[in-house]
Amino acid sequence: MGLNQDMEPHKGIAIRPVRTGRDTRRFIDLPYRLYRRSEHWIAPLRMAQKDILNTRSHPFYQTSDVEMFLAERDGRVVGRIMAILNRAHNEFHEEHAGFFGFFESEDDWEAAERLLGAARDWLLQKGAKVMRGPVNPSTNYECGLLVEGLDQDPAVMMTYNPPYYAELFERFGLRKAMDLYAYDIDAAGFNMSDKLKRVAERLKQRDGITIRTVNIKDFGPEVEIVRKVYNDAWSRNWGFIPVSGAEFEHLAKDLKQIVDPKVVYIAEKKVGSTLVPVGFLLAVPDLNIALKKIYGRLAPFGLLKLLWHSRKIKRLRVITMGVVREYQSLGAAAIFYEEIYKQAVSPGGYPTAEMSWILENNVLMNRAADLIGGRRSKTYRIYEMEVGASDEHQ
Repeated sequence: MGLNQDMEPHKGIAIRPVRTGRDTRRFIDLPYRLYRRSEHWIAPLRMAQKDILNTRSHPFYQTSDVEMFLAERDGRVVGRIMAILNRAHNEFHEEHAGFFGFFESEDDWEAAERLLGAARDWLLQKGAKVMRGPVNPSTNYECGLLVEGLDQDPAVMMTYNPPYYAELFERFGLRKAMDLYAYDIDAAGFNMSDKLKRVAERLKQRDGITIRTVNIKDFGPEVEIVRKVYNDAWSRNWGFIPVSGAEFEHLAKDLKQIVDPKVVYIAEKKVGSTLVPVGFLLAVPDLNIALKKIYGRLAPFGLLKLLWHSRKIKRLRVITMGVVREYQSLGAAAIFYEEIYKQAVSPGGYPTAEMSWILENNVLMNRAADLIGGRRSKTYRIYEMEVGASDEHQ
């Protein structure tokens, strides 16, 4: 089916590309309406949604082509999707992949089928051979469909969705490509074993590795250190996409508003007389605990509520950790676990945390999460299908 044909009403559903400011507002508004009775969905700040969907100014779109679609039934928006051709991904992985993200839909098979079909057809016209998702808009942002743990609130910058999304995806012909795991850890169950302590001490004494907290006053250079380590440490991971300086700076600007420097660490190794960055751990207070109180709006009293409830947050999300490839064999993660443990048990610290996400095929990280007493609490799934293959769902 061609793109022009796909814009016409079909079975009561019309699929329309987003072209105007009004279309964008309707695209943004849909989840706030769909989830208004949800017990667990946390409304993101509307200003943050406007930012990530601003294809003219957000640096992600400098290396990606996208098209956003709305599904309408009798003039009412019932679904949305973004089709994404990420050139940075395809250049790095030397493949012809396309992606979809920001999917939302009523429990309406016709709407979901037409939306996913519109994304597939657009990607096919762009030369893609496979379609993966959901990613909002890449694996460096929110991604994955929640398939286990739907009875819990998501941590900050993690997704939530109704259970029927998985049924819609699979009916369309999408199949699992990769699962991402989230682990809960807490001070009472944290297992900082003697072995981990010995490894951490050996790294400090024999290998000359030290750890420090991030310097907020020197935030720009610190961000660049983390970006370089991240791009090296994660370069062999499934779905990894290198982050440009402009994009990482944009991400860091948002994180700076919520970061607690006590739980952002940089590991350094002494090489001659120079300290060389070899790893980092990034954790943030779980702002979703406060965001749940304001339903995405800062005005008129949302900001005051957000600030008030933010003071009470005692839970972390451990977002990411990385060690440059040259030093991964040293087991430098042990130092980071030691520091997180200190925060978990210290007065005024963070007695609970979610580690998310970890790739299912990352054997070492999953084993480490188990060893320190983590409990797997949620599973997020990335789906994929061949583009242009026969439509088995029809």
